[in-house]
Amino acid sequence: PDTNMTERFDCHYCKESLFGKKYILREDSPYCVKCYENLYSNTCDECKKPIGADCKDLSYKDRHWHETCFHCFQCKNSLVDKPFAAKEEHLLCTDCYSNEYSSKCVECKKTIMPGTRKMEYKGNSWHETCFICYRCQQPIGTKSFIPKDNQNFCVP
Repeated sequence: PDTNMTERFDCHYCKESLFGKKYILREDSPYCVKCYENLYSNTCDECKKPIGADCKDLSYKDRHWHETCFHCFQCKNSLVDKPFAAKEEHLLCTDCYSNEYSSKCVECKKTIMPGTRKMEYKGNSWHETCFICYRCQQPIGTKSFIPKDNQNFCVP
């Protein structure tokens, strides 16, 4: 069999020549960048534009963003490579989320950050380390306790 070295190298979809052009292989088939983006690019959840082959596609729960569009819903700071929380379809940095939705410790008055252990009793919340016995000053944790006059006492 005589193989011709000038065999055509065309886009799998539009059939235009890819000779000397950038192309993308998908399932062993070459596509010009335009066809590939039209057929396979995800749409950015923020700006609603396609996420091109030359862009980073960031995704969370079947939603996609350009790197520049992936930011906190409230303060607009970038969430790239940072922890974030989701609330009602909105993505929030941990600062905005905790200011908005986290409970405050009744002992030290600071925010109880998402993901940290907290103690709750009769509608009040404490950091695990702030929920201590009034008498011996040791953390009560999950042990039995007796509440008296807004103070908690461990059961020895």
